[in-house]
Parts: sequence; C-alpha cells; structure tokens
Amino acid sequence: MSSPIDQNPTAPPAGPPKTPSAQVVPQFEAVPADRPRRRYAVVGTGHRAGMYIGALTGEHADVGRIVAWCDPNPARIGYYDQQAGPGLPAYTPGDLERMIQEQAVETVIVTSPDVHHAGLVDRALRAGADAVVEKPLTTTAEGCRLITDAVAETGRDVVMTFNYRYAPRNSSLREVIASGRIGTVTSIHFEWVLDTLHGADYFRRWHRDKANSGGLLVHKSSHHFDLVNWWLGDVPQRVYATGGLRFYGDQAAQQRGLGERPDRGTGAGNDPFSLDLREDPRLKALYLDAEHHDGYRRDVDPFAPGVSIEDNMSLLVEYAGGASLTYSLNAHSPWEGYRVTVNGTRGRAELDVVERSHIDLDEQGRAVLDPSATPDDASDDLRPQRDRLLVQTHWARAEEYPIPDGIGGHGGGDAILLKDVFRRDLRIGDDPLGRAAGHLDGVRAVAVGIAANRSLTSRLPVDVADLGLGVDLATGKSV
Repeated sequence: MSSPIDQNPTAPPAGPPKTPSAQVVPQFEAVPADRPRRRYAVVGTGHRAGMYIGALTGEHADVGRIVAWCDPNPARIGYYDQQAGPGLPAYTPGDLERMIQEQAVETVIVTSPDVHHAGLVDRALRAGADAVVEKPLTTTAEGCRLITDAVAETGRDVVMTFNYRYAPRNSSLREVIASGRIGTVTSIHFEWVLDTLHGADYFRRWHRDKANSGGLLVHKSSHHFDLVNWWLGDVPQRVYATGGLRFYGDQAAQQRGLGERPDRGTGAGNDPFSLDLREDPRLKALYLDAEHHDGYRRDVDPFAPGVSIEDNMSLLVEYAGGASLTYSLNAHSPWEGYRVTVNGTRGRAELDVVERSHIDLDEQGRAVLDPSATPDDASDDLRPQRDRLLVQTHWARAEEYPIPDGIGGHGGGDAILLKDVFRRDLRIGDDPLGRAAGHLDGVRAVAVGIAANRSLTSRLPVDVADLGLGVDLATGKSV
C-alpha cells in the first residue's frame, strides 16, 4: 500500500511532489535484518489518523506495524481495517489497558479528540506502552499534570508530532535566529489567517465546543506557540489575551442578517460555508456512514448554535529571556497563510507564507480551490502562493534567505516528521535544528493557550507559573 500524506480536505493542498533537500531530510541507517517491527495501536480512527496509518502500511512498514485499533465507532475502525489488511483486533477506549496487554502493544498513536489525549496517554504509559501524540498534548492544566506525572512515574516515552517544525520555511527561520545574524531577539510578531474554506471547518466539528478542543488557542495555535518557543529556545512566562466569537455562530449570523441556515452541510446545496460529506469518499465513509453508531455529525453548519470557541484572538506573551510575542489568529480571512517578523539587536527577519491566495465560487455558488493553490500556477499576481524569508541587518539591504524543498503537507513537513517518529533510533547523527519534540515541548506549547483562555475570562494577564502544569517549563523538573 502507498503512504499517503493526510491533509484536512479543507486545508490548502500540498501541491505537486518535489525533490526534498538534503538540508532538511534526516539520514537514517538501514534497518537491521533481524530487528522485529515495533508494535503500534492506533487510538482514535478519525481523519487525522490516516497520516500515521498510511505511514505504517507504506514507507515505514519495514520498522513498524499496526496490531490493533481502538475507537468507540466500529465503522471508522472498519474503514481503516480494510486498508491495513483486514482482521486486526478492535477495542473500545474502555479496554485500552487490555488491548496493550493482549496485543503486546509497544506504542500507542493517539489521534482522538483533544479532550481525551491526557487520559489516554496517562493510561497507556501506566499500562506499559509509549505514546505518539497528535497536537495538542492536552487541553487543560489538569491534563498537563496527568501526563507529566505519568512520565515521571513510569519513565515511558511521549513523542509530540509538531510537524510545522519540519516545514523547511520554519526551520530556515530557526537557522537565521540561531546563527545570530539578527542578534538577540527582542520581539516577534506572528499573524496567522485561516480562510473561510479551512477556518469554517473548526466550527463544524467537535472543535466548536471548547470543552472538547480548548478552542483554537489550544487546538490550532499550539502549533504556532511551539514554533515560537522553538525559534527562541525559550519558555513563555506571562500571557494576556483578548478575542471573541465575531463571525461564526448563530448570534453573529443573526447580526449580519444571514437568514435561515441549513441544519448541516450534506444536502445543503449551493452554500459556500457548507461541507457535503458525500463529495469526499473518505469523509463519507468515516463520518456520514458512521454516524448511526454514535450520532456524531462532521458537517454541522458553522453558524448553528453551540459554538463556544473564538474566531478572532490576539495575544501578548512575555518570555523568560526577555523577548515578547504579539500573536493574532483570524479564522474567516479571504486568503490563508501567515506572517512572522522577528526583531533583533542586529536586524530583522520576515517570513511571509501564502498557502492559498483566495477562494472562488463555482457556478452553483459552492467554494472551490483556486488555481493558485497549485504552486506552478501564477494566476494571482498580487498574492501568489509562496514562501519567502527576508533577512535585513542594520545599514544593509534586505536579502532573501533560501528555503529548501520539503515533502508533502503542512509546508513540506509531514513526511519528514514521520521519518523521525518511526525511525528516530536509526538516525545518523544529531539534528542540528532540534526538531524532534517530546511531552515537555507539548506542555510548553499548550501553556500559552491555557493561560490565554484564562486571560480571556479574567481580562487580566496570567502568569504561566500559576497554572499548575506539574512541571517547571525551563528545567523540566516536576513541581
């Protein structure tokens, strides 16, 4: 079976294959002939699990194999079981420990809804397995304590899959900062915009309930906060946040006079904010054909009642080393991408990323991918898809810093990440970029979002040390 790189169907596509640069792809030793394959179980068989399942049934089948499924929905398990060579044993989350024992599971891959991450990781570690965890690590301070205590008490390993670290555009910025070319960093501004094709999707799914996801400041922004922590080699100390639900949800829809909305996307007809699950065979199989088991609907109208997460957020973050971060996230932009500016004592670096320049509507009024989503198409001269990193020191002209090619989705980082996840013990030499992430990196990332959520409620700055995360972010020692 081939190894597809999973991509959210509403996110900007990866574009045509490229030849990856040796600068960003780690080198690994050959697999010893007598080495047994590592035994994995997938816990949570939704859409995102496909990336890991594709890897273990494709490129990385020589180093690992899936030996069990764990999910409350048998239809979703059945979809992946057919791909993996049908007949693997299936368990529900309540039987996690029994699964690990009966199937001699060495590592669980946790791709469940975010709210369940902490409990599943804690139980897996205590049952004798290691864990690979999709971001975010968890959604609450209590979840952080649960995981950090389990790691300290069991000595088991937790791998965080921060794939954006592996995107060459982001690792190139780390190189610039680490080189000292712009001096000591004094401040960073980070603006991320999700377009209405991708951004609306967080308001259709389980993510729309903050109890499930921690809101975008935890679920989505943990990617971004991890990047800043990693770029700086520092830890967040204090957070102040403001924001709200200003575009999606039923109240915003009423205020703008959108009128009557469809109950769900499937069958809604010509609506640019609707997702029809019948149009994507994978989504149809995983969700539409599976909802009679648990009632979960993947295509709720983003303007329906029940949204408790924000769609506009702004943060000010103070770092222990003295730098500050200003951050903003907007989930209803007409284009998608991000801008990062890093100010230092010797100059400035600027990273501009356009992942999708605009969204067109077809003749029926449905949202379609625009031609500029293909890198070889230059149809949008004003906002072409591109990654550009500029570096300018004092009393000098700006220079463009070369960004090497990656592989696959998430800025070319997904496939490189998977190599590190499944072959890290075979890596030749250390990674000078330090891209591999563990549970402490996961705590450091969600710490910003958890503090921001508290600040949104209190309207006051929040000290990270007061969150009670169970670990000192700088030293990694239990507290």
